[in-house]
Amino acid sequence: MDKPKLEITLCAPRGFCAGVDRAIQIVELALEKYGAPVYVRHAIVHNKYVVEGLRRKGAVFVEELDEIPPSDAPVVFSAHGVPKAVPADAKARIMFFLDATCPLVSKVHIEANRHFNEGREIVLIGHAGHVEVIGTMGQLPAGAITLVETAADAEAFTPRDPQKLAFVTQTTLSVDDTSAIVEILRRRFPSISLPHKEDICYATTNRQEAVKKVAPNVDAMIVVGAPESSNSVRLVEVAQRNGCPRATLVERADTIDWSKFEGITTLGITAGASAPETLVDEVIEAFAQRFDINVSAHGAGRETIVFNLPRELRPASPAA
Repeated sequence: MDKPKLEITLCAPRGFCAGVDRAIQIVELALEKYGAPVYVRHAIVHNKYVVEGLRRKGAVFVEELDEIPPSDAPVVFSAHGVPKAVPADAKARIMFFLDATCPLVSKVHIEANRHFNEGREIVLIGHAGHVEVIGTMGQLPAGAITLVETAADAEAFTPRDPQKLAFVTQTTLSVDDTSAIVEILRRRFPSISLPHKEDICYATTNRQEAVKKVAPNVDAMIVVGAPESSNSVRLVEVAQRNGCPRATLVERADTIDWSKFEGITTLGITAGASAPETLVDEVIEAFAQRFDINVSAHGAGRETIVFNLPRELRPASPAA
């Protein structure tokens, strides 16, 4: 029996960003250099497949430092960033730690500290409870940062002094949602200090732009990623708002709800910044079992940005 034809369009870029790639490398290189175990505070990135792969190599994942027994084993902080209290606690416990915080998240931390030191109250645009937001708010004393999640929050917000106000954002938000909130803040508080450069990371922006181009031209869309992954969930929302209501999040091939793809002839596929390409290949193969597929790519291709590793893990320079 002939399989129905299906045109698959792969969004480019998709999948791992430089910050995620760096964080995974830090754990792998620490395992190579120091041996197992290497402790990791919180999931290094929001993807079970990646976490399980590292666990098999000897990484031990914990939520808090007090779960780690006294040892010389390295402790890695996740890509999402941590409150200032965490490295302080690690130092007090005489732990050897490696910080895998994405440099673009660190940039937001530095901005927040600068605004605070210059006497400004800070608005953080982000999602309550997300580990990146917890890390950013934990850079400063309680009350220094106010979280704004929605346009309604922005309309209701009352600063202590409208002339001494700044905003920063979570790096993995929807560009469109954030710009609407920023417009409200700028209308209500014209003197609000803006980030020197857009806080939403290049990878989040690039993946959303690719989805916007593909979504109007396909019957359905799959975002490969985890439900805990903010940037992956945002990609689903972006697809739905830009002409593809049948957009859905898929962790991996064996979680696909096939009832959502009945009768389709075109499909778009992308992946969140913490989803490896292996899982995209797995999803394509699952569709190949049920459809006669033709796969093409659309977009600008892969990014070339690379972030430096911590000094302790860089290759030794050859002797002069």
